[in-house]
Amino acid sequence: QVQLVESGGGLVQAGGSLRLSCSASGNTFSINVFGWYRQAPGKQRELVAAISSGGSTNYADSVKGRFAISRDNAKNTVYLQMNNLKPEDTAVYYCNAVSRHYDYWGQGTQVTVSS
Repeated sequence: QVQLVESGGGLVQAGGSLRLSCSASGNTFSINVFGWYRQAPGKQRELVAAISSGGSTNYADSVKGRFAISRDNAKNTVYLQMNNLKPEDTAVYYCNAVSRHYDYWGQGTQVTVSS
């Protein structure tokens, strides 16, 4: 089992920045990919960014150049640095971890960007 706890969400003005953290515990050695997803009201959950165990990253087109995902393996923590935030980035952000057999989710953290 893997437990994920997100932190760092909040209210920010458009153009501002936030850094989300996802602290993982448990059988973290089994995790191949960490990802950040978001879900806005009335919309489907979507992938924002992902990072593999080898450090490869991919991003949704809507956040390329503004968001950066990183991981600190020593701390079992994954980060999402979000810059130049826009009102359309408002959503609940979820941390995701994928092992060979399981898919784990955190409880989510709210990000609200005011115009």
